Amino acid sequence: MWRGNTRPSTALRGLTRGPRVRLWPPTPDPQPEPRRVAVPFRQQADIGLYILKQKLKGNKRYPLVLMLEPLFRCNLACQGCGKIDYPDLILNRRMSVEDALRAVDECGAPMVAIPGGEPLLHKDIGKIVAGIIARKKYVSLCTNALLLEKRLDWFTPSPYLQFSVHLDGLKEHHDKSVCQEGVFDRAVSAIKAAKARGFRVTANATIFDGHAPEDIAKFLDFCVEAGLDGVSISPGYAYERAADQEHFLARAKTKTLFRRVFELAGKSREILTHSPLYLDFLAGNREYHCTPWGMPTYSVFGWQKPCYLLGEGHVGSYRELMETTDWDSYGTGRYEKCSNCQAHCGYEPTAANEAFSKPWEMLKLAVQGIRTKGPLAPQIDLSQARPAEDVHEAVVAEQMARFERERA
Repeated sequence: MWRGNTRPSTALRGLTRGPRVRLWPPTPDPQPEPRRVAVPFRQQADIGLYILKQKLKGNKRYPLVLMLEPLFRCNLACQGCGKIDYPDLILNRRMSVEDALRAVDECGAPMVAIPGGEPLLHKDIGKIVAGIIARKKYVSLCTNALLLEKRLDWFTPSPYLQFSVHLDGLKEHHDKSVCQEGVFDRAVSAIKAAKARGFRVTANATIFDGHAPEDIAKFLDFCVEAGLDGVSISPGYAYERAADQEHFLARAKTKTLFRRVFELAGKSREILTHSPLYLDFLAGNREYHCTPWGMPTYSVFGWQKPCYLLGEGHVGSYRELMETTDWDSYGTGRYEKCSNCQAHCGYEPTAANEAFSKPWEMLKLAVQGIRTKGPLAPQIDLSQARPAEDVHEAVVAEQMARFERERA
């Protein structure tokens, strides 16, 4: 992958003694730059082999990515976040290195995403990451990057590691999203520092209602120009505990927005790390049910039912999570809280499964591209979804009692 505008043909110009006129044969047209690969081929191959093994074993439910939350504490208070509304006793809790690595082994997923909270607040996060890499698992450490430059010495560049920096758009939009000025500039500075040290760095963006598609397309252009290795993008989940309840996207509006983004983005769309099938889903050209077990979550509370975005109880083991969760009672059309969710943590595993079982669908997209005009795929009927249950207070009370017992 070339950086900037330097290609081998232009890099050699300084070695010539003067301009030469080529009369025949005609000067060939400039060759196009190689296609950007947002996900390394090695990683694609390893995960593809993992899925093949699961298929050969006859496993219908298997994890692709472990969402490992070693703490809930954060150094930002974003209006759209519903992950930090806990008492200090819980926010001060830290997962041990041993518990983190035990969860990695227990789950067996080929990739581990470490969100939070802010993982870089955890004093042992470097040891956790090193332990995961030693197991040859791919690690995506999600961070707002406020501490990244100070913490780079805790990590060693590796093909198994990437920093995923939270950027919700360009400067003005991002700083407004995280409710603090100057965060975008500090994140960009940290990205440059990490890239200079040889780390793979991507961005993750959460999209809310009111974010102009033109600005999102410009943001993708910026990420390409900044030399980022990839971007993940997803509509924000409507956390019931989030301070801002007015800007979560409904399903129809999400599809219209992403169609326009993909239309405007052009080649910059190649920086997106998602399956083309998931992007086609965001554009409203196909309808999916989510695969909540594809990205199971382990936090300081234990294994979370049923998914990363929706905490409706916790159990002590991964096996118990898989065997005791009533998976059929969750998802769009089944549960009110899931009605507008189109987040990648639920639907990317669905897309990955279809890509493997129906490769011709991927081939069609490769030939035709993502359609941004015409009718939308029929939406899932929401009329029979069971009503939402408010379990947050009960979950907090249960965990508070547990931590109080352990502290005593």
